[in-house]
Amino acid sequence: MRLDWAAMMRASICGLGLRPSEFWALTPAELRLMLGPTAPAPMGRARLIELCRAYPDDPGKEGS
Repeated sequence: MRLDWAAMMRASICGLGLRPSEFWALTPAELRLMLGPTAPAPMGRARLIELCRAYPDDPGKEGS
């Protein structure tokens, strides 16, 4: 799942009235809390494992 940064910025700046510098200073958890229940769900373990396999720290090794 890709993050729709434009939509999140629009919701934060237009909907919440934040300045761009305030938006970029937020942690993802803070932004999610401010956006409420319509914010995207956090990444689960299965997606993390999928990403680790697709983009290993050591490109010479296959994912575990």
